[in-house]
Amino acid sequence: MDWYTTIIELIDLRSFSNLWFWIMLAVIWSSATHWILGVPYDLVLRARRQGGQHEADFEDLVRINVSRLMFISNTSGLWMTSFGCFVLAILSVLGFYYRVEFAQAVFLIFFPMSFVGLLTLAAARGIQADDVHGDELYRRFARHRVYVQLIGIIAIFVSSLWGMYQNFSFSPLN
Repeated sequence: MDWYTTIIELIDLRSFSNLWFWIMLAVIWSSATHWILGVPYDLVLRARRQGGQHEADFEDLVRINVSRLMFISNTSGLWMTSFGCFVLAILSVLGFYYRVEFAQAVFLIFFPMSFVGLLTLAAARGIQADDVHGDELYRRFARHRVYVQLIGIIAIFVSSLWGMYQNFSFSPLN
């Protein structure tokens, strides 16, 4: 086997039969459930258990990230939503009408992540509007993390079912 064949197999665009896709899917959802509103969840747990300076750091980081998200949402939220819908529409047409497997794979990652983005924006808006601190902030973070994990579980399940369908029905052995 020559180096050219090795490189082509390494960057194969048949996504659902490629190990890189599944590694990327796992990393994306692991990161999404660890970084809640831009705050690492281990900091949330440390602040809840130890209090003091850790709690102050946690609340400062939440305030900074919530303000940042709200600023971005208020200044360019409509454009970002329009562009996101455009990209999802293009990916869905390319993937499911024209049967481009790479577009299907990217759609199966971006579509559920768009729900996570909307959920994150709603959580940030609620935290800012209600001026949440202390135990209520911890509860909101835990609830938000559970919702993100549920979306991730459903997304990984659907991606694996679709990937198995693609691998079995469009196999070169058929």
